Amino acid sequence: MNGPDPENTFPLAHHHNLVFLKNIIRNPNIVVGDYTYYHDMDDPHNFEKNVLYHFDFIGDKLRIGKFCAIASGVKFIMNGGNHETRPVSTYPFAIFANGWEQADAGTDKYPYKGDTVVGNDVWIGYEAVIMPGVRIGNGAIVATKAVVTRDVADYAIVAGNPAQVVKMRFTESEIAQLRQIAWWDWSIEKITRNLPHITAADVARLADCE
Repeated sequence: MNGPDPENTFPLAHHHNLVFLKNIIRNPNIVVGDYTYYHDMDDPHNFEKNVLYHFDFIGDKLRIGKFCAIASGVKFIMNGGNHETRPVSTYPFAIFANGWEQADAGTDKYPYKGDTVVGNDVWIGYEAVIMPGVRIGNGAIVATKAVVTRDVADYAIVAGNPAQVVKMRFTESEIAQLRQIAWWDWSIEKITRNLPHITAADVARLADCE
């Protein structure tokens, strides 16, 4: 046996508040890897409702890697929630037309910060908020109710508003090894075979796995 079927929406048979997320996503601009799960206190189909200001005409994507754990109430603010900050007023006059189109000259209606990207093996805590264009590195942890306004390094733990690095989970040399190992890209057979090492804290032994 090699773990649950990643195509199974409800990997825990009697617990329908937890889903393998990719199996319920309908928006083509949200891309989720295998085994990433989302838990919601009410209904896991709330996930897409919590990806806010995600307008088709902007085209930004939310990309989430494999083996991530996303807690209830996590929200992703996408680029459609941005306002131009350089002019005197941040009010989006141009979108209302009727003579206000002239406000469009020289400004962006929705300043674009790029796709929002969550790496692999990331844990995002209850009611955290991820701002547009942020990249969260592999193995990172985002604490409960953190507001992530900037990129998060691989294997960093961040907390607070705005989120700050609390600590690094491993040393620089160990993180370099983990980047090279990239265990989430192994075959599921190899992952299953080496779970005692993946779930331990000895990076050097993980590097020797076959």
